[in-house]
Amino acid sequence: MTDGPTLGVRDLSVHYGRVQAVRRATLEVRPGEIVALLGAN
Repeated sequence: MTDGPTLGVRDLSVHYGRVQAVRRATLEVRPGEIVALLGAN
């Protein structure tokens, strides 16, 4: 089995019109980890 991430996101950016909500976010989830993303809807 590999030691690399099971799920990975790199340089994610999100815009809502002219508002940049997320700028170049990176996330890696490795086997066995539990991750929660919290924030306003």
